[in-house]
Amino acid sequence: MTPIALCVGEPAGIGPELVVQAAQRPWPLPLLAIGDPQLLTATASRCGLPLQLRPADQASRPAEPGSLYLAPVTLPEPAAAGRLNVRNSAAMVACIDQATDGCLRGDYAAMVTAPVHKAAINQGGIAFSGHTERIAERCAVDRVVMLLVAGSLRVALATTHLPLRAVADAIESEGLRARLQILDAGLRRWFALPAPRIGVLGLNPHAGEDGLLGREEIEVITPVIESLRAAGLQLSGPWPADTAFVQTRLSDFDAVMAMYHDQGLPVLKHAGFGAAVNVTLGLPFLRTSVDHGTALDIAGRDKADPGSLYAAIELAMRAAQ
Repeated sequence: MTPIALCVGEPAGIGPELVVQAAQRPWPLPLLAIGDPQLLTATASRCGLPLQLRPADQASRPAEPGSLYLAPVTLPEPAAAGRLNVRNSAAMVACIDQATDGCLRGDYAAMVTAPVHKAAINQGGIAFSGHTERIAERCAVDRVVMLLVAGSLRVALATTHLPLRAVADAIESEGLRARLQILDAGLRRWFALPAPRIGVLGLNPHAGEDGLLGREEIEVITPVIESLRAAGLQLSGPWPADTAFVQTRLSDFDAVMAMYHDQGLPVLKHAGFGAAVNVTLGLPFLRTSVDHGTALDIAGRDKADPGSLYAAIELAMRAAQ
C-alpha cells in the first residue's frame, strides 16, 4: 500500500489538532503526516487524545486508530497556538516541498494539505502565493484548475484570486480551453467519469443576453465550448449562473465551470461548508485540501471541526484506490 501524504500546515493554526483528530480514525490506506513530532505530541496531549508516532518507512499498511506515520520536519522554534512565528515559515514550506517531491517519486499516492498562513510565510522571507502555485511550480506545470467538491456538487474555476475588474480580461480563449481540458481529464482520471458532463457558466448576467449585457459569451466562451465539443468533450453552455445552480439543472452536470471565484464558491460553500474539499487538477498526482483557513482565533481551544479534512483525506484515498 502506498501512503497518502498529509501536510500539517501552519503550526500555530488548527492544522495540528485536525491532524491529531484524523489519527483517531481508521483509514483504508496508510496516512503519513509531514510535520514536527513535538508539535503533534503536544497537541494530542492538550486535546486528551492518544497519539503514537510511527516511522515513515513502516507506512506499508494502515495504522491503528490513535497512531500516525510521520515524516519529521522539525520546527526551529516551538509553536504556540494562535500566535504566528515567521521563523517557522521555512519548515512549513519544507513540508509542502517534501510531500510534492514524494508524490513525484511515487512514494505517496496523493497529497492532502492543512491550511497555511500565506502572509506569515512571506514575512518569513519566502515568496509564497499559495499551496497551488508552489506545488505547480515544483511540478513544472504551467496551468492547474481549482475544483471544489461538496458531495455530488463540483465547481471548477476559470479564474481564481483576481480583483473583479480584472476578471473579464482574464477570460481568454487559450486559457479557458486549457482549463476545460484539464477539468475533463481530471474528472475522468480521479472521479472515474468516462464522459464527464460539464456545464460552463457565462461571465455576464443572463450569460450576456445575446450581447446586450456583454460580449464575452459570444466572442470567447461559446466558440471555446463549440470547438471542444467538436473534439468530443461533453460541454454545454454558456449558462446563466443564476439558473445553472437550480437543482433540476445541476442534475445534468457532473461539474460546473464558473468564470470567477465568487460566481461559483458561494453556492458550493452554502451546500457543504465545513465538509467541502479543494482539489487541484492538472498535476501529475492528486492534491486535496480543506476548504477553510488557519483559524488562529480558535486554535488551541479544541473547537476545530475536522469535517473538511476528513473529506479531503477520503477523497484522496478513493482516487488513489
